[in-house]
This record gives sequence, structure tokens and C-alpha cells, in this order.
Amino acid sequence: MAFIDGSVVPIALSAIQRDLSADFATLQWIVNIYTLFLGALVLVGGAYGDRLGRRRVFLAGTILFVAASVACGLAPNAIALVAARAAQGVGAALMVPQSLALIAATFPEETRGRAIGTWAGASALTTALGPPLGGFLMDTLSWRAVFLVNLPIGLVVLWLSRGVPESRAANAGPADLLGGLLATGGLGALTIALVYLPDRTITDPLVWGGFLVFAVAAPAFIAWEARTAAPMMPLRLFRDRIFSGVNLLTLLLYGALGGALFVVPYTLTGLRGYTGAEAGLALLPLALAIGLLTRFFGSIGDRVGTRLPMAIGAMVVAVSIGWLGATEAAGSYWTGLFGPILGIGIGMSIAIAPLTTTVMNAVDQTESGAASGINNAAARIAGLLAVALTGALMVGVFSSELLSLPLTPGVDPGVLSSIAERADRLLQAADGMPGADASRSAVEQAFSAAFRAAMVLNALLAIAAAILAISLPHKPAARVT
Repeated sequence: MAFIDGSVVPIALSAIQRDLSADFATLQWIVNIYTLFLGALVLVGGAYGDRLGRRRVFLAGTILFVAASVACGLAPNAIALVAARAAQGVGAALMVPQSLALIAATFPEETRGRAIGTWAGASALTTALGPPLGGFLMDTLSWRAVFLVNLPIGLVVLWLSRGVPESRAANAGPADLLGGLLATGGLGALTIALVYLPDRTITDPLVWGGFLVFAVAAPAFIAWEARTAAPMMPLRLFRDRIFSGVNLLTLLLYGALGGALFVVPYTLTGLRGYTGAEAGLALLPLALAIGLLTRFFGSIGDRVGTRLPMAIGAMVVAVSIGWLGATEAAGSYWTGLFGPILGIGIGMSIAIAPLTTTVMNAVDQTESGAASGINNAAARIAGLLAVALTGALMVGVFSSELLSLPLTPGVDPGVLSSIAERADRLLQAADGMPGADASRSAVEQAFSAAFRAAMVLNALLAIAAAILAISLPHKPAARVT
């Protein structure tokens, strides 16, 4: 369900924007508020699982997630939807790290790579039909059905969980609530600043205030984690070069993936004329590649090591995102979209299991919940920051490009200036504006430039991940105790 919500919601953004009259910043919050609470509190969720029982916390998170999904489906306005998405994030933060922690607590190290590969593959296979199913529900019913579909899925999850064995860490202390609050507050403030920076100045209180709160909260969080008896993010784990390096790699690689996949569905449904179901089907090769290949590459990592597969996978993702920027998802599906989308899926399938296995093997089994939480947090925070940065870049490039285009006959420069002032709505910036029809071509050209800039940014993130992977030590360092 957590993966479905990450892949389906972007497909529904254009419909949500029309139905709830939301600007682009609000659309970013619909995606980001979920990622914010999941990314920040997944550390607390992992710690709670170690202390209270991983199965118990998994069930609690599932129940909260399903209830919040129903609230999303019934939301009367954009503010209510954002609030319900926040509750979904809290539920996911309790639910997500437990599944991986339960595997790490059950399987020995020599077969853990294959088990994690199976976990990742099963996650991808069960969500492979998520985007096309969500698009179909959006087209035939409403975008609200995209959220309500979690109710029957959640009931099945609760029924299946009856046979999951319980596990917990011995002598675990209390959960680190203050650390969670500092992380959530700091990341939330940074997100606010990044989301609103494009259409406001740096002197705006919302922008500089967000950066200021983050500048205070981030060192306060690190200081607290260093002194508290039961930190949700044990800093000693980062003394291991492999553990710290692979988590940074996770931040870069999942940032590239999250930033690209935030933009593509919006482009397909808002500019290329795809229906919701068609946009979902267009992304299906990515999920199928991960689902069918991840277990295979996980077993290869068990035999040959994880460093090279991580580097190769990240580089394949980088090339594929760059390819997508070159095609702009234009033309026929087979020439403009299929190849790069499949390439991204293949690259991620090469990297995912070796990456996760490396993280879990770098810590003692008793801290598998904390390690899983940290790695999940890195992946979610990566998406959070990538969506904010990608959105900020796109709005800035869109506005700048729109004002710099040469005027064509029938286009009023005053209309272009007015559209640029509403750049936070991107493709819908001209809707309802007198004389905007003649400017539609200019709007599409400006958006194309913004799309290309977004793909370049995210391709560079994946390249940085590949460079980092190849620089990691060949052999695991000594375990951290």
C-alpha cells in the first residue's frame, strides 16, 4: 500500500488540481506531506518495532494507514486532503520499516540478499498494477477511488498478518519522540522554504523562516541523538563507512527516481493527452522490471558483492532519465517513453537489493529496526527533497523561459507576463485568462524547457550515486557494536 500511494497519487494530480482548484505548490504538498511524515517518523517507527514488537507496530500502522486513506478519499477540499495525507504518512512510518526488519530478524546473513530481493520484487509485483488500476479508477469513477482502494487491500493485509511471527530487540529503551519531532519540524520547515521559494523572494518570512527553522532544528536533532540514551538514529552506526556511504547513495538514487516520477505523470496527463489509465500503463514497465529482476540481482549481489551492481544500476538510471529528458515523453509511446521508463526500472532493479542488503549487513541484528528505519528515511526524505527541488526548478525555468521566448503574431506580451506570474500552476497557468489561447504554444514551449531542466537535475543525482557506489570499500567493514 505504501508503494502504491507513492506511484498512484502523481497520476491523479492533474485531476485533483482541476477538482479542488489547487495550485502547483499545493500539489507538491499532497505528495510531500505524506513523504515528510513517512521520512521523518519512519525512524521512530523502526525504533518502536524494536521495542514494542515489529508485528504489533506493523498492524497498528496498517490500521492507521487504511483509516487515513478513507479520509483522503472523502476529503472535501485540498486542505483536508493534505491533512489526511499527513495521517497516511504517520501510518506508513509505523508500517514500512517493520516488514524489512522482520526479514532481517528471520533470515541469516548468507541468504538475506535473496530474501530482501524477494521482498523488493514482491513489493514491485503487487504494486505493478497500481498505476494503471489507479488511472482506471480515476477515469471511470474519480481520483477519490485512488485512495479508497486501500481499504480492501488493507483488510487483506490484516488477515495475512495473523501468521507473521513476532520479534523485538532485547533490552530496548523508550522510543525517541523528541528526535522524531525535531526531524519532522526541521524537514517540514525546509520543505516549506523550497516549495514557496520559486514564487516568493528569499526575504519572504515563509521562505527565510523555513530555512532558519531548519538551520536550528538540524543541529539540535544531531545533538539530541548524540546524548539521548535511546536514539531513534544511533549516530554510532554512521562510523561505519559502508553504512553511511550507502545511506547517502540511497538519498541520491531515490531522489533521482522521486523527482523524475513526480514530473512524468503530470506531463503525460496535463500535456501529452494521456488518460489516467494510460499514464498508469505507461509506467508499468518500470514496476514490472523491478518486480521481475530484483530477486535475480539480489542473488547476484550475494555471490559477487554489492558495490559494482549499485554503481551499474545507478548509472543505468542516470542514462535513462537523461534519455527521457531528450524525448520529453513526446511522440509515440514506443519512441518517446517506453525505452527510458523501462531503463529506469532495470537500473533500480540492479541497485535495490544490493543497496538494502549492504545496509542491513552493516549493523548488528538487534538494531535491524533502526537500520531499516534509517535507510527507509533516506529513501523517503530523498523523494521529499527531490520533489521540492524539482518543483522549484520547474517553476523558475517555466517563468523565465516564458518571458524570454520571441513573440509570435497574435500573442500579447501582457498576457505572457500574467501567465508567468501564475507559474506555480505550470500547464494550467493560462486557464481562464483572456487571450491565453494564442499563448498556448508559448506555455508548452516553456514547460518543455522546465521538463528538460528537471530531468537534467535528477540525472545528475543518479550519476553522483554511481560515483559514490564505486568509491565504497570492496569488503564490508567490521560490524558496529
